[in-house]
Amino acid sequence: MNALPLLSTVIWLPILAGIAVLFTGSDRNAGLARLLALVGAIAGFVVALPLWTGFDSSASGFQFVEREQWIQAFNVYYHLGIDGISLLLILLNCFTTVLVVIAGWKVIDSRVAQYMAAFLILSGLMNGVFCALDGLLFYVFFEATLIPMFIVIGVWGGPNRVYAALKFFLYTLMGSLLALIALIYLYLSSGGSFSFFDWYMLPIPFAAQVLVFLAFFLAFAVKVPMVPVHTWLPDAHVEAPTGGSVVLAAIMLKLGGYGFLRLSLPIVPDASQALSGFVIVLSLIAVVYIGLVALAQSDMKKLIAYSSISHMGFVTLGIFLFNSIAVEGAIIQMISHGFISAALFLCVGVLYDRMHSRQIADYGGVVNRMPVFASFFMLFAMANAGLPGTSGFVGEFMVIMGAAKVNFWYAFLAAATLILGAAYTLWMYKRVVFGAVANDHVAALDDLSARETLFMVVLAICVLFMGIYPAPFTEVLHVSVNDLLAHVAKSKLP
Repeated sequence: MNALPLLSTVIWLPILAGIAVLFTGSDRNAGLARLLALVGAIAGFVVALPLWTGFDSSASGFQFVEREQWIQAFNVYYHLGIDGISLLLILLNCFTTVLVVIAGWKVIDSRVAQYMAAFLILSGLMNGVFCALDGLLFYVFFEATLIPMFIVIGVWGGPNRVYAALKFFLYTLMGSLLALIALIYLYLSSGGSFSFFDWYMLPIPFAAQVLVFLAFFLAFAVKVPMVPVHTWLPDAHVEAPTGGSVVLAAIMLKLGGYGFLRLSLPIVPDASQALSGFVIVLSLIAVVYIGLVALAQSDMKKLIAYSSISHMGFVTLGIFLFNSIAVEGAIIQMISHGFISAALFLCVGVLYDRMHSRQIADYGGVVNRMPVFASFFMLFAMANAGLPGTSGFVGEFMVIMGAAKVNFWYAFLAAATLILGAAYTLWMYKRVVFGAVANDHVAALDDLSARETLFMVVLAICVLFMGIYPAPFTEVLHVSVNDLLAHVAKSKLP
């Protein structure tokens, strides 16, 4: 074990901070709850930074490894470690948690301690997913993430919050139960081991590989979410508070993509390659069809929710093309989508806090009253449309380039949908922001506060920096992605 267990710290510090926030009690201590939550979120991000500075991007394998006996009877270990893939997702998670606490500072005025604590605990649990190298440990963290988000949607959500929360919970839980069956099979087949490393070397017959792949696929496809198991996401986004939508889009959807990379591809590589065409077709359907569905939306949040499904289609497309530029592009797309989707949902939240409406038809001429907000909103809208120079371009371009190496028509369909992305995003922006002031409610709008400007500036810097200079993000991925693809290329058939 390392002298300083950094991975345990990034997992348990936010969780303990969340528990401390809960102990502040009622809303009479709301100020203390907010302050403790902010300190806990910032501390969680700060302790994650040494993972970045201490990570050796030229080294193969997992780093910062911790391994201790957990449940001796079943040979279960508290086994943690990260590679370049999980490193970026942990940093994105910790960064997003700080934004969510700041964004909810004044907006949430009831059960403040419980709200802030839910996000801190959720942050630690998701870090656990990205660090776990033991199958049972991974599953515990993976399932536990449902609980805080279920509470956030169900307690602080909109009028149909209970329906949306139950739908979110049941969809994701049912998919995960099949994954549990696959984990038990792998445990028995490996002679009683939950170690990912033992599973990576396990010779599994092809028929069994297919069944294991399908079990994992259903669990992770629901999380992404992929067509046709995507219908929970728009409901969850529409009903969730702004912070819930931000974390859901920026981080929780990435658990599905991460699951494919960490479990599906290396454990059942032959089935993954054999069924890659099936996944690619579903991904292209998501990119094209969901883009058309987004065009028909009248609710800003629902439009951005469908946009997330379309953009995550690029992630699953890139992962199952099995070449380095496409897989790296898929991971970069996950990080970029985290920034952009968080920014767009926060923009909608800024408007909703003032007018309590998400309907596009209720707006118009916002630029006349909120020019600073309109400028930031334009940047994030352009990034969502994949404008070169923004982070939205980098990942999608890499996936398209990787697709062109495999099949020209894959690349053509993926590239053509960039037009759809521009269409639905700029259509929304035009109707909300441009034109004459639509009504008295818009006429009464105030521009961004200092708190709102802070998180807008931070996200704008992230989107532009990643778009102009993506090298720091891609460099940490090269060795990890190449090792993964080399492993997948080796057949595990007995």
